[in-house]
Amino acid sequence: MAWWQTDCIEKPLCTAFRRLGVCVGQNPWWFLLIPLFVSGGVGAGFCFFAQNESNNIEDQFTPINGPAKSEREFIKEHFPTNDSRSFSRQRLYTEGTFASFIAVSKDGNILTKASFEEILSLDEKVKAFQFYDNGTAYNYFNLCAKIGGTCFSNALLDLIKYDPYLVESTNISYPKAGNAFIAITVGGVELDGIGTVIKKAKAFRLHYPLREDDEKDKRLSLLWIEKFLSEFPKDLSHSRHIEVSHFTSVSRQEEFEKNSKRIIPLFSVTYLLSISFSILSCMRLDCVRNKVWVAALGVISAGLAVLTGFGFLLYCGMSFAINTANAPFLILGIGVDDMFIMLSSWQKTKVHDKVEDRLAETYAEAAVSITITTLTDVLAFYIGVLTPFRSVQSFCVYTGTTVLFCFIYNITFFGAVLALNGRREASNRHWLTFRKVEENHKPEESKFHAMCCVGGAYDQESGAESEHPVYFFFKKYYGPFLTNRWTKATVVVLYLGYLAVSIYGCLQIKEGIDLRNLAFDDSYVIKFYDDESDFFSEYGPRVMVSVTESVEYWNSTVQDEIETCMGRLENNSYVDRELSESWLRSYIHLSEIASTDIREKNTFIGNLSKLFQYVPSFKQDIELSEDYMSIRASRFFIQIANASDSFDQKNMLVELRNLAKECRIPLLVYHPAFIYFDQFLVIVINTIQNIIIATVAMLVISLLLIPNPVCSLWVTFAIASVLVGVAGFMAFWGVNLDSISMINLVICIGFSVDFTAHISYAFVSNDKTSANGRAIDVLYTLGYPIIQGALSTILGVVVLSVAESYIFRTFFKIMFLVIFFGAVHGIVFMPVLLTFYQVCGKQNSGPSHALENSKERSQSRNAHIHQYVHHSKVNGAISCELLER
Repeated sequence: MAWWQTDCIEKPLCTAFRRLGVCVGQNPWWFLLIPLFVSGGVGAGFCFFAQNESNNIEDQFTPINGPAKSEREFIKEHFPTNDSRSFSRQRLYTEGTFASFIAVSKDGNILTKASFEEILSLDEKVKAFQFYDNGTAYNYFNLCAKIGGTCFSNALLDLIKYDPYLVESTNISYPKAGNAFIAITVGGVELDGIGTVIKKAKAFRLHYPLREDDEKDKRLSLLWIEKFLSEFPKDLSHSRHIEVSHFTSVSRQEEFEKNSKRIIPLFSVTYLLSISFSILSCMRLDCVRNKVWVAALGVISAGLAVLTGFGFLLYCGMSFAINTANAPFLILGIGVDDMFIMLSSWQKTKVHDKVEDRLAETYAEAAVSITITTLTDVLAFYIGVLTPFRSVQSFCVYTGTTVLFCFIYNITFFGAVLALNGRREASNRHWLTFRKVEENHKPEESKFHAMCCVGGAYDQESGAESEHPVYFFFKKYYGPFLTNRWTKATVVVLYLGYLAVSIYGCLQIKEGIDLRNLAFDDSYVIKFYDDESDFFSEYGPRVMVSVTESVEYWNSTVQDEIETCMGRLENNSYVDRELSESWLRSYIHLSEIASTDIREKNTFIGNLSKLFQYVPSFKQDIELSEDYMSIRASRFFIQIANASDSFDQKNMLVELRNLAKECRIPLLVYHPAFIYFDQFLVIVINTIQNIIIATVAMLVISLLLIPNPVCSLWVTFAIASVLVGVAGFMAFWGVNLDSISMINLVICIGFSVDFTAHISYAFVSNDKTSANGRAIDVLYTLGYPIIQGALSTILGVVVLSVAESYIFRTFFKIMFLVIFFGAVHGIVFMPVLLTFYQVCGKQNSGPSHALENSKERSQSRNAHIHQYVHHSKVNGAISCELLER
């Protein structure tokens, strides 16, 4: 098998780590104290946390170079707004500054006198909210966005003249009442038999836009919004006919920023769980061999890594996004897992050897293993930096860098802990009192005395500490059961069912982040989003269609081309053509009524003032040149309908942009919501791209450090299988494919390698001629390490399952799926599937080939494989001893 064993990388690593182990074993206090001082110094970088915290939703959760951002800049430059004289909600290039509330009828119909009495009462109270600034009193009327000197008003309230008695007797047409579009005001509508007049409605929305013409207006408007948020909830208790939800332009951001403060307490719970699990895993009845302090300090080592890694990056000015708060939970799991590897390898060394020699042996095996694990994990994280989402980039940089520090602390700080503990054990001292105890139990002494005052037992045959009994469960019971023909048939059926369900789930997965998920579950904005979705989803955004260059609008050919382009857009399935708005159409119609010929440039430009007198708002849709002799840019409007979910929003955006590109006139389509819709266009392709890159990187590492082509093929198969399962079950668990979940799918690749590389490698390396025998051996040596590694990682993130935030629950859900499916593949699916592929063993594996090797070489080989995989993580390299052999 020498043709696939390449030790050009592993052997130098083994030698280097062996020397490091000797150095740490001889100088443990230096390697213990220096990391502590480094952590204290570098961890001071947390002083810069506030200035590096970056929680702007648009900046963090939308594509960095999304097309809508450049489109917004064009609209902002060519069509500036004036909120103090000519406010128009549909003409804003941002959401604007506003407050809003939705009243939902408790009786099934909001268009009643009783409901509108409560609505109008609430409206009066909102407009009366008052605050003082520098001794001056301000209320809504001082700060409202205005049209012709009057505050922007509600079309339906204008129609009934703010008289609740008229609401039941007035025929209200829908979606337009007169010239006003009221579909964004009245929701949950049921029309009469003709289909034009509202019979009843379930919800009513009031909108309070505020001025933001200058910095003073913006500041005062935000102060009024603060007053609105503090006072509004107090006015809901007396409402008998309506239920009310409210929202403001700052609500989403403010509620999002509360995430980090509310998640911090969970980290202490995670540490308590990890320390408890580690202590229980390492606890022994032998008072000398007990590893309680080792386990506790192993968890602290991971905590020091978080402190150092985060502090270092904060020193460097790296922005910290809220989803990065997930990283410490994951890193803790990784660190504890690596600690188990080091400790397991230490326990297999001879107890009477020198401490430095024991540590050298430990490093030669375990440190190489966690080096490879670190490489795969860090690579998976750093590949995530390629994504166009800053939140993902922040998470990946912080996590990848901290995993590196976790590795460094494991081979320095934790290595020193092992050395000091080894010195204690060598002198046969009690784990708690540190007093010397007896090595042998005397017959006349009680069992209690033996447990407390006698210790230092070890396996006399091997000279090492006793092996954990769980290993024998896998060999005597689980392995034979799994390799039974009926069990294997059942496993195959289960696997096919798993694939079928997973593939179906992949087809159901939704794309993009739902903005409601950025707030905590008990946030007031959730109810507003729910009401908006339930009652106002029929009509979507009012989209600007802008001509981006100067064209000859007076030319009939140009007019026809513009009309053709508008017609194509209006004929789109997501557009209601009856609700379009075009200044050019109105201008042509007006000129025909006045019998004015506008086919000549000067006449066309000169008569625009008459159009502005007819419809003043059209003045905001035409940008004239400085000499008023040409039109630099103009815009029209189309109304989106029936695009309420991410699938429709993505298709709508793609179709409208494609239609705009096909037009001979240079057009762009824009709405502020497109900033967030852009994520739908890149999320899938970027996820696939990152997965492919990460998979290739994992395979390269596998080929270099576990250089068996057959093994690499099985690793590839396992990665694909786990990925499909995680992506499919995401859909069933209510997780979207968004910037929060996409990086977890890339991480999935690293963990898939962890759980499957050694399974396949140990199987193809085994000298037994029976496939079932190989599978049993693999489960014997790897079953418990897989379970232990899986539990430690899950415990690191399990507290996030109770978090009241979608961001953190999503992280737990995906990590749980990754670990669970990875472990199931490792100890259920892979051993069974490998038994069906006899060729995957040694070349010509069979009795004749086995006889070609001496019995001594075969037994030695098996012993070294057993020793290696027993101590190594579920991802690693060939043991140094095996390579040397």
